[in-house]
Amino acid sequence: MSRAVIALGANLGDRGSTLRAAASAIAALPGVRPVASSREVESVAVTLAGRDESKPRYRNAVVVVDTDLEPQALLDALHGIEDEHGRTREVRWGDRTLDLDVVAIDDLVLDTDTLTVPHPRAAERAFVLAPWADADPEAVLPGAGSVAELLAAVGDDTERVDEPRLFDDAAATDDAAATDDTAATDDTSSTDDVTGPAGASRPDDTSRPDDVTRAVDPTRASRPETRP
Repeated sequence: MSRAVIALGANLGDRGSTLRAAASAIAALPGVRPVASSREVESVAVTLAGRDESKPRYRNAVVVVDTDLEPQALLDALHGIEDEHGRTREVRWGDRTLDLDVVAIDDLVLDTDTLTVPHPRAAERAFVLAPWADADPEAVLPGAGSVAELLAAVGDDTERVDEPRLFDDAAATDDAAATDDTAATDDTSSTDDVTGPAGASRPDDTSRPDDVTRAVDPTRASRPETRP
């Protein structure tokens, strides 16, 4: 199993909801286990010409996952999630509903026609480094060094968004589903009790579990059209 760092970004539509839906979709991929996640940050759009204040601002975040997927299979799965959110690729480094980049996979160094890891520009991007350091303060970008030190060197021009970490929503959804399942079970048990034969004794409450809990473990690289 490998540990992968995935950067998320969006500057069109409901950016925050898109990032959270994408994080949940990543966590639900077969062969993927969520490890850590960041809070969202806002950043200025970067185009081929450089920073562009006239463009819609980006929401960015990072998630860390363990995965059994091979690098290309992981990238293909991320592309599928992008496509589900209406991602188009007409303009290189243009506006987008969702961008998912593989930043790093363990200490792997890979350069193919479709995937380069570590991400070749990650060390220069505060909108990657800041949320990555938030998700994992001890993170290291292979071949470049401490993520926190890299962020200090480039300067953090992002703005923190006052929202929970991305995987927190997935945990809350799972907990809510578990609560609903428990309530449905309790309702069925109660119905059975009241519709039983007259005089039948009610099962002792201690014979049923008091609660149901589900543990949720919280925590693309470069292709031609990705942001610089």
